[in-house]
Amino acid sequence: MLSANNPYGNVVLITGASSGIGRSTAIMLAKNGFRVYGASRRGGENEDYQNGFIHMIKMDVCSDASVAEAVSSVISIEGSIDILINAAGIGVSGAVEECSAADAFTQFNTNYFGIIRTIGAVLPHMRKQGKGLIINIGSVGGIFTIPFQTLYSSSKFALEALTEGLRIELAPFNVKATLIEPGDIKTGFTKARMFGYKTENSAYGDKFHAAIAQMEYDEQNGKPPETIAKAILKVINKKNPPVRTVVGGMYKAFVFLKRIMPDRFVEFVLTQMYPNSKKKRVRDA
Repeated sequence: MLSANNPYGNVVLITGASSGIGRSTAIMLAKNGFRVYGASRRGGENEDYQNGFIHMIKMDVCSDASVAEAVSSVISIEGSIDILINAAGIGVSGAVEECSAADAFTQFNTNYFGIIRTIGAVLPHMRKQGKGLIINIGSVGGIFTIPFQTLYSSSKFALEALTEGLRIELAPFNVKATLIEPGDIKTGFTKARMFGYKTENSAYGDKFHAAIAQMEYDEQNGKPPETIAKAILKVINKKNPPVRTVVGGMYKAFVFLKRIMPDRFVEFVLTQMYPNSKKKRVRDA
C-alpha cells in the first residue's frame, strides 16, 4: 500500500511522533512511501527509507507560536500538508474530587486544545488545496468513561464531538476527518501517567489503587502500537473514511453493547472491569 494509491497526497504531519502510536505510525507510513514530518517537543533524529522519510521537528502542541512555526516550516518545504495525524496525548488519573481545575486544564491543553491549535494552523492550507485528511487519535475511553481516569475520558469525549463537527463543516472543501479509537495499547503512556494533586493519600482508598493497577496491567498487556498504525494506514487509503474506527475486538463488542444496552448495565460492566478491592486488582495472567 504505497502513498501513491491514497486520495490525499504523501506529505504527513504527525504530532506525538517521538514515541508510542505516533512513532509507530511515522515508521509505517515512511516505509510505505510517505514524506513524514514527526512533531515532538524535543525533536529527534531524521530517518530515510527506500521511498519515504521521517523528518523530526520541534513542536509543542501547548504553544500557539510553536505550532504555527512548525506548520509554516513544513509548508515552506513541501508546499502542502496532505494528512494531519493528531497523536500527541497525556493521561491524568484520579478521582474527580481529588483533581484540580489545573489538573483538568493540563489534561485538556494537550489532548484537546493542542489538537485545536494544530488543526487551526493546518486547515487553511488544506482548504486552499481542496483536499486533505485529519486523523484524530481518540480512545474507547471517549465512548465510555473509565473510573478514576475521568479527566482523560472527558478529553476524549470532547474529541468525539470535535471530529463529528469537523466532518460536517469541512465537507464542502473536500477535507475529511476521522477518529481512530484504540483500546489498551502497550506504550510509554503507562509510565508517563500523571495523577491529580490529592491522589497520594486518596480518600477513595482501595478502589482507586485497584482501578489504577488494573489499567496499568491492561495497558502493558495490550496490543502493540503497530496495530494502530496499520489501522491508520488502512483509513488513509479510503476516499470516504468512517466517522470512527474502534481497534480491538473486545472493545468493538463493548462499544456495540453500549449502543443497545441500558446505561445502568454499562455502568455495572465498567464496575466489574475495574475492580474495587486489592484482592481483585488484576486479572489472572
